Amino acid sequence: MALCEGIGAMALPSELIVHIFSFLSDRDKLRASSVCSRWRECLFYPALWTELKLRVGGGCNGGGSTSEETSKLEFLMRKFGSFVRELQLELAPVEGYLSPLSNDPSPPRMDQPDSDPQLSERWRDAMATYLDQVLCVFSSTRNNRNLRKLSLYGDTCVLQQEGLLDSSNLHQIHQGDKKINEIQQLFMELLSNSRQLRWLSCSFMLGLVTPCSFACLSNPSAETLRHLSLLDHQLGPLISPSELSRLSNLRSLALDFSDLTSELCALLASPRRIPLHRLSLLLNGAALEFKPLEGTATEEDWKSLICSSTNLRVYLMALEVDSSELLRVLKPSLPLERLHLDSYSTLVTDSTLALITHQYKKTLTHFLLLRDDPDFPDLSINRIEDPLILLAWRCTQLAVLVIHGYTVWSHNLVAISRLRGSSLRVLTVSEESIDFDPDQYMCMEGDPFHNLVKEVSLGLGRGWHPSSLDLSEPTQHFHRELHAFSMGM
Repeated sequence: MALCEGIGAMALPSELIVHIFSFLSDRDKLRASSVCSRWRECLFYPALWTELKLRVGGGCNGGGSTSEETSKLEFLMRKFGSFVRELQLELAPVEGYLSPLSNDPSPPRMDQPDSDPQLSERWRDAMATYLDQVLCVFSSTRNNRNLRKLSLYGDTCVLQQEGLLDSSNLHQIHQGDKKINEIQQLFMELLSNSRQLRWLSCSFMLGLVTPCSFACLSNPSAETLRHLSLLDHQLGPLISPSELSRLSNLRSLALDFSDLTSELCALLASPRRIPLHRLSLLLNGAALEFKPLEGTATEEDWKSLICSSTNLRVYLMALEVDSSELLRVLKPSLPLERLHLDSYSTLVTDSTLALITHQYKKTLTHFLLLRDDPDFPDLSINRIEDPLILLAWRCTQLAVLVIHGYTVWSHNLVAISRLRGSSLRVLTVSEESIDFDPDQYMCMEGDPFHNLVKEVSLGLGRGWHPSSLDLSEPTQHFHRELHAFSMGM
């Protein structure tokens, strides 16, 4: 009413304007800041920016150029980096434009970036962008004593293509050595200056974390830290057992599977620690050459850990891991709740599925079976019963089932929907994975596809339709899912 009588928004007290702006998204706040200087002053009030979630680059936010995205990041970090309490940041210096320049379908190994001059130049530009963005973030946050949550993900897998790219490649960038050293120093300063850090996640941030970093973590933050995620899949362990022992109140942990050693399990099982509730593990088949499974958690280690952490639940992603290696990892006492098997060509066997069904029938709630290959193998070809039906039948807690890249017969899909019913909250099967048995539908009236949709919908008690899966980068999916998994503790 006051606005209609001509008083105008400018007459509102600043406290009220700040309260109104608190209901806006971060994007809308920034847009509103360009209206006038008064609004701009109110919009940059610290109380409005206690939490900041950003994805920079990779064609997001309207597809701005790399320099524009970096400029936006610099502006936001300069304004809010010193007092923001929760910072979630995904850095994507490039989104897929580093594909091979020739028509050869096999991509070049990116551990040899000089093999193509044009490709090498674009590779260097992308990596230089990554280094500048990481420097920008830590230059602004290093003295932030209010920081409670820091979640960082480096979407750099596209720069690696088939090969592993360790931080030594970053030294090929102009002033790369200097920037890497500065980044590592700034990160250690942030850890040293922090006073109430509760959540720290660093996933695939090339050149950031070193085995010496956590020696700088302040004692107050060592006491308050509840979640720690250190994923690299290239270097050795990024935190030593002695440093991890300081984090006695840790409730959630995410590591490369190869870093979960018997020594580490014994430390986590100590009665002097708060019981662990969530453990997320990434097993990358491409990294096993550099980080072998020898010395990792044994069956006895898992039994000991379960005794001290009775509510422990595990989320495991196996990326491009063959069945022989997978069988070494899937111990009977592993309290597996979520399992994601992802590959480009490696095949999961029917016997592996049978083992999973047998060992984790009481704990498994999420099962994702994905394969990005034009060939769609049939896992039921040598068995009387389809392994996927047996999994749906015996895993009584199963709530999420996602399948792509393997043949799923339509009548088996109907059986799965009827076995699990409405308790199967998510049933996602790609349309190209579904096949129809001619003998089953020879005498059936109507369109087979329409009948399938109808029968599955009836089985689930809700509308259902095959999906056109958008296969995201597996490591990005793991980073986001472990966040949700660990928040549920």
